[in-house]
Amino acid sequence: MSTLIVAVPSKGRLQENAEAFFSHAGLALAKSGGARDYRGTMANLDNIEIAYLSAGEIASNLARGTVHLGVTGEDLVRESIVDADRRVIMIERLGFGGANVVVAVPQAWIDVRTMADLDDVSTGFRTQHNRRMRVATKYINLTRGFFATHNVVDYRIVESAGATEGAPATGAAEMIVDITTTGATLAANGLKVLDDGVILRSQANLVASKDADWSPQARESARVILDHIAARARAAKYREVRTRFTGATADLLSEAQTRFGVVLPFGGPTSSGMITLHCPPAQLYALGSFLRDHGADTVSVASLDYVLDRENPLFAKLENFLRS
Repeated sequence: MSTLIVAVPSKGRLQENAEAFFSHAGLALAKSGGARDYRGTMANLDNIEIAYLSAGEIASNLARGTVHLGVTGEDLVRESIVDADRRVIMIERLGFGGANVVVAVPQAWIDVRTMADLDDVSTGFRTQHNRRMRVATKYINLTRGFFATHNVVDYRIVESAGATEGAPATGAAEMIVDITTTGATLAANGLKVLDDGVILRSQANLVASKDADWSPQARESARVILDHIAARARAAKYREVRTRFTGATADLLSEAQTRFGVVLPFGGPTSSGMITLHCPPAQLYALGSFLRDHGADTVSVASLDYVLDRENPLFAKLENFLRS
């Protein structure tokens, strides 16, 4: 199969953010059949098919290898893919869709603040009630793994099909494991997160499947996509600073690198004293003052759209994973 299949969320804020992310990298997505279509394309790239799926379906398809790349939450990857680190790789964290998977208990449990406290309480609960404490959750595998690392064994999972945070209030469970962004919904339901009860700090990731058919054509398409993303990410870290003056010596530029974190993308100054620097935004004024103090009359600053390096760290990450 030569076509590279990229799965993105099919609705809501996640779809909007995913499309904005690719568009920002110069990779605009389009649905050829209109808004209700579940297949799409990527601008100016012929060998790529976009599959619009739910975030959960994306994780499942990555596990099966029916898509090459997908945008989905780390929580879904860790929960639904057994031995995830061997079967998929999270190439890039995307900066949206952030939420934490947490252990939350009733606020009334004033003596329960840590997983160790929970272990003590759960043991006492079983002795007193002759049954294990119930944990309501959709995150069965993450819960089992986390509780095992904290040696908590006296519990049983109640799989949640609805609003998990309401389970303790209705008597369906004593505590929950759920996802939260601000904690406001948990607090509104009389719950608190244990001090060491954050199981996973999740966000949307660009994920690659090891079991997909990585033909040479598919790899080349992935390289192009990751080249765009890496170039855009690198450009966002810097502004281009240009000036020309006779005092632009190698020693001066070395000092600028040390003091201001600048990069010399094209080497040292030209014979005419022209230099181009890439500077972190927070250091622009300090660098400009430094250059003027050493003889520069004019220092120009410009935004960068892309910085294309010979090496592509994102594609190298994918290649290393596929070879492992």
